[in-house]
Amino acid sequence: MPRSRPKLARFSVSLPADLLDELDDMVARRKFPSRSHAIAEMAREQLLDHAQELGTKSMAGTISLVYDYRKRNLQRRLADIQHLHYLLVVASMNVHLDHHYYLEVLLVQGPARALRALADTLAGCKGVKHARLQLTATAMPPLL
Repeated sequence: MPRSRPKLARFSVSLPADLLDELDDMVARRKFPSRSHAIAEMAREQLLDHAQELGTKSMAGTISLVYDYRKRNLQRRLADIQHLHYLLVVASMNVHLDHHYYLEVLLVQGPARALRALADTLAGCKGVKHARLQLTATAMPPLL
């Protein structure tokens, strides 16, 4: 029977003194319980970036859009795009920011490459002032 891997693994890291000082400052400023917690978070962020670059892993996240609702047919165009990608868009909500702008947030899930393409398509619509895809390290449980 193969040996199981321990839940917590220890390894050593060598850093230049000035980099260690910066790490300790960040640990204190962000109130991490330890250097290990800080390094684990940094590793997770880098692994997330790597997974996004590969684009094949299923991930969950949000697409935030700021747009001018007065732009003719823009809301219809954004809704049509979301309907075309209904397997990626789990939910959405929008709020009024001021007299002319909405903030719309889409909860999305799917392959990172597909989510990036969806965000780029939405961002390319005339009247969209800001679009940002933010992915998490894991996908949500299946809805069905």
